[in-house]
Amino acid sequence: MKPLRTRVYIDGFNLYYGLVRRTAYKWLDIGALCRAYLDPAKNPVDRIKYFTARIISKPSDPQQAIRQETYLRALQTFSDIEVVFGHFLSHPVRMPRADGGGFVEVIKTEEKKSDVNLAVHMLHDAFQDRYDLAVLVSNDSDFSEALAIIKNELNKKIGILNPQQQRASRELHKHALFFKQLRRGVAARFQLPLELRDSHGMITKPNAWN
Repeated sequence: MKPLRTRVYIDGFNLYYGLVRRTAYKWLDIGALCRAYLDPAKNPVDRIKYFTARIISKPSDPQQAIRQETYLRALQTFSDIEVVFGHFLSHPVRMPRADGGGFVEVIKTEEKKSDVNLAVHMLHDAFQDRYDLAVLVSNDSDFSEALAIIKNELNKKIGILNPQQQRASRELHKHALFFKQLRRGVAARFQLPLELRDSHGMITKPNAWN
């Protein structure tokens, strides 16, 4: 059987909240992890695209954004990994109190564009015939329509690596050649080196993640 040219598209926040949040595995080697679930003879991966947005540190954790930036620098030391950025928007909104006592004004922070960017990149790469198999790392059913077009109109195959630990999206499953569950025990095996280097200097795993 001829190998399928394979590209991986990672929903960064879905991966983070589903697989590594509240674990010691945040220094994740996403390339090694994804390849562990794919047969290199059948699914040679030439490109991994990681979709995220730069977070805004909470007052209770002022180093949060610095840790994320350190991790993103580490990922970009790999020539086959591309980080694609959305952004966060914060704005005041009035919302009802849970006890029914009127309204309060709160700051609402929303992540924008990452999901749209991922879907657009998958579709564009399919139109450009850059892969035979697209592997989506997410469990977000919002991607279902893009997958339907990629499969039914562009004749590309789709695989799903599900980072969520409790549920699997039926909407994604119906488009997939395969649907595999990412396991935290496997994530523990695939961590980046404690130190890497880029053109700006040394990159060291954040102490809070040790």
